[in-house]
Amino acid sequence: MSDIELLIEGPTAAVATIALAHGAGAPMDSDWMNDVSAALVARGLRVVRFEFPYMQRRRATGKRGGPDRPPALLASWRGVIETLADSPRLIIGGKSMGGRIASMVADECGVAGLVCMGYPFHPPRAPGKLRTEHLLDLRTPTLILQGTRDPFGVPDEVAGYGLSDAIHVHWLGDGDHSFKPRVKSGRTLEQNMAEAVGELVKFAGALE
Repeated sequence: MSDIELLIEGPTAAVATIALAHGAGAPMDSDWMNDVSAALVARGLRVVRFEFPYMQRRRATGKRGGPDRPPALLASWRGVIETLADSPRLIIGGKSMGGRIASMVADECGVAGLVCMGYPFHPPRAPGKLRTEHLLDLRTPTLILQGTRDPFGVPDEVAGYGLSDAIHVHWLGDGDHSFKPRVKSGRTLEQNMAEAVGELVKFAGALE
């Protein structure tokens, strides 16, 4: 775990610590991740971010490369959780792939909660290739924040997946995979981001 650097923000004595992993294509300090983290810290939560090994290599070499294989991604999450084991009310999750990998270790590691922002239920234009098997009997209290236009899973599709009762999906109006709505919808990205952060803060405060 010593080779993974943690970016830690917010008060140590916060009601919850939220560990967030990035999506497949952008680093932990992308504008989107920065905005979410800053909003959560402003609401009094402690936020911890980290990068998977392939993203660390991109940062070090400047060369793009695809995500690590699942065993390496899972091992990174286990290491981060072990490092943060003393944090009261530890919630894990992240953007897209980062949240998906977190969901695969949440029960095993006994975390307090899981939050997935833009869960990739299936690849775009491939609704039959589901990534939901482990979500059917997930026990960890889970919040999925999803745009209603997300090509990785829209309301009509998700309603038929038979997800665990531990999972609550909160839909963000007209949002895409990063919660951005169309101009014609009358909503703004700022509105959807504020709504998402508000739901996450409520979720963190409600955990035992």
